[in-house]
Amino acid sequence: MRTILITGPGGSGRTTVAAATALRAAGAGTRTLVLSADRTDALGAALGTPTGPDPRGAAPGLTAWRPDPAARFRDDLTAFQSRATGVLDLLGAARLDPEEVTPLPGAEELSLLRAVRDAALAERHDLLVVDLPPAPRALDLLALPEELRRYLRRLLPPERQAARALRPVLGRLAGVPMPAEWLYETAARWDVELAAVEAVVRDRATTVRLVAEPGPAGTDAVHTTVLGLALRGLRTDALVANRVLPESGPETWPAGLLAQQRKALADWKQSYDVHRVAHLGRDPRGADDLAALAVPGVDAAPDPVEWPVTDRIAEDGVLVWHIPLPGAIRDDLDLVRRGDELVVTAGPFRRIVPLPSALRRCTVAGAALRDGTLRIRFAPDPHLWPRER
Repeated sequence: MRTILITGPGGSGRTTVAAATALRAAGAGTRTLVLSADRTDALGAALGTPTGPDPRGAAPGLTAWRPDPAARFRDDLTAFQSRATGVLDLLGAARLDPEEVTPLPGAEELSLLRAVRDAALAERHDLLVVDLPPAPRALDLLALPEELRRYLRRLLPPERQAARALRPVLGRLAGVPMPAEWLYETAARWDVELAAVEAVVRDRATTVRLVAEPGPAGTDAVHTTVLGLALRGLRTDALVANRVLPESGPETWPAGLLAQQRKALADWKQSYDVHRVAHLGRDPRGADDLAALAVPGVDAAPDPVEWPVTDRIAEDGVLVWHIPLPGAIRDDLDLVRRGDELVVTAGPFRRIVPLPSALRRCTVAGAALRDGTLRIRFAPDPHLWPRER
């Protein structure tokens, strides 16, 4: 299944573009599902038909779905209380009734991620269009599965599960606490669910489509968002320049605004695949207005982002790890080697990535940023590197 994740600065019209993209694909005969996590039904307003917690048809070949985060949160908490009955009774904890549960901050994002996973596993559609939150929240959302899985592995490493067999014996020894088995089971279940979401986000057929209104604020937001996506290894297939004013329009268009848009569009064309969507002079509502928006079609996914390791041992005595970071600034980069992981900071973003197996037996020998690619040099550690006989 092809998946297009759509985001952009707040107020850029990303929900409208998501609806128009899904409607165009459905009109071409592609079985399409469009997802949104907004509490207000902005997606339904754009489509001209209400959306809700149950998937419903919005047009021929098009299904719209806006999951209810409150219902998901209540179901998860009820199931957790059922599995942890023994522990809760031991602690004397009072259970929460479903009626008194309200979703915590972040429930919307988790609900959307689970909906993405469920849609991918159901295999009822050929295309999934996801209306993500505004860019800063969207980047946090896309990073969430990887980060949570890393936390789980650190707090409850799989290797310690072998201690289950020893728990009855160790439990008789004073001062030796052993985690309850349900804790490991819960962590394993969460890891499987998060891995399924991560697999959809990192699939070769998944891309991110940015929506921004050309201008200084939009230019800054696009630059920052592209850098954050690159650090996560996610692909950007297009930049939709939304609400572009006509060159020969009514005299009421401010000349300064037209000049700002022209400059932003000229800058974007040098680095991105830009698609102009004209300003209709009103907020698009319904199928006719959405059809009038020249949103890009759904082509084949571009080549995946690669972080290759090149062998330069014969020439320079090093291995070089290439990490594409378009728009990165040298002064805003930071690298920290920690065991078999590398902590990469680029601007406001940070990611902890595991080193490829060959680089784990090396020491960091330096790094350089050229042409939007970070090149990190690794020298083989003579104590760990296989020696020629």
